[in-house]
Amino acid sequence: MSRRKEEVPMPQRDPSDRVENFNEVPLGYDREAALEEAERCLQCDPAPCIEGCPVGIDIPGFIDGIMNENFQESIDTIKESNNLPAVCGRVCPQEEQCQEVCTLGENFEPVSIGRLERFAADWEREHGSVDNSVEGSRDERIAVVGSGPAGLAAASDLRKLGYEVTVFEQFHQPGGVLVYGIPEFRLPNEVVEREVENLKEMGVEIETNTVVGRLFTVDDLLEGTRVDKYDAVFLGTGAGLPYFLDLPGENLNGIYSANEFLTRVNLMRAFKFPEYDTPVKIGKRVATIGGGNVAMDSARTALRLGAESSMVIYRRSEDEMPARDEEIQHAREEGVDFRLLRNPIRFKGDNGRVEQVECVEMDLGEPDESGRPRPVPKEGSEFSLPVDNVIIAIGNSPHPLIPRTTDGLETSDRGTIKTGSRGRTAREGVWAGGDIVTGAATVIRAMGAGKTAASDIHGWLSSQDGWK
Repeated sequence: MSRRKEEVPMPQRDPSDRVENFNEVPLGYDREAALEEAERCLQCDPAPCIEGCPVGIDIPGFIDGIMNENFQESIDTIKESNNLPAVCGRVCPQEEQCQEVCTLGENFEPVSIGRLERFAADWEREHGSVDNSVEGSRDERIAVVGSGPAGLAAASDLRKLGYEVTVFEQFHQPGGVLVYGIPEFRLPNEVVEREVENLKEMGVEIETNTVVGRLFTVDDLLEGTRVDKYDAVFLGTGAGLPYFLDLPGENLNGIYSANEFLTRVNLMRAFKFPEYDTPVKIGKRVATIGGGNVAMDSARTALRLGAESSMVIYRRSEDEMPARDEEIQHAREEGVDFRLLRNPIRFKGDNGRVEQVECVEMDLGEPDESGRPRPVPKEGSEFSLPVDNVIIAIGNSPHPLIPRTTDGLETSDRGTIKTGSRGRTAREGVWAGGDIVTGAATVIRAMGAGKTAASDIHGWLSSQDGWK
């Protein structure tokens, strides 16, 4: 049987239409497209794609379910390893994980594993049945701090084992970075809400508007002071503290961190002001500093809020940009202006408001510690760009609140919590996983950390082995 050499394309909204709204851009495979793409799978045994998946999904197995049009079997296979397939099928960089090692990719385009995963998850939403059963009942109570991908994965696995699980979330809506950091045109909120509802139906309690470290501490959770006592705590609070450039003029009005900008728009619905009472002011000319997915999200969001010009300023070339190729392509299709090999050196303004970003041109030198060419300023190449807004999207670090208010935790120089391979921290009874341990990473890796910790929590509570 001859196989199609190229992946089956996924339909998407026209750029001229999509910049006018926040509707999801990729439309997903229909039945026929999914079957055609699934037929490209070689059904390898052993399958390198499984090794490339951070949570070890049986990828040939779930694709075989699609090929045989047994879509319930397909989604059930995925969910043996992945609690959030509708999310991961949309935002995970499969091209750097499972698809990168796809055997078919040695000669042709690799199988579009992520798109098939999304198809199976979306089919379940429309036609399938969700198994929210719980294995027995246990007396131990587990606290999960943070409702992002790591926390949701840990809570789901622990509840399935019969534990009483409570998730504490600082915002008014669960989902963590999935709802505050990723725009709806990439990940609709309803997709995350559906997964949260599944947890609630399983019996997981979710307490929102609860800032652990302020209302009460992790110590209080373990000791039963000021709050109910819990037998174990999982910390999955992510990396939500933005980095800044530390440049002159960075405190001018009109300059946002990407974290604040996207949170206002995504979680607090600023794009529907005044229906929602969180405004965000965007002028005609917006510059986003950075080259990752968050920078693409910010620049594309600015267009949807009415910016006539949305620029991305990045100090290296496109080859070094950490954003997914698909996100760069979507941004370019929508009219984002890429100013590459440029770096800001100061911001200028009048009456306290930003009006210009002064930049310098860059050359690429020898590789730095990241393995990418080091950007080197070109002497005498300074120039200015007129702007009404600037969005700083150069990364985030974990917030120090939890480590500062918890006895016995050890942190790295980057502010991340130190753990062993199973997620155990230096404090007995406390696990951590996701971006609070690794720094900003992918959704699927955070989920994998949550699942690993959940398994170890179960083992520890079942045996009460010594802490090490």
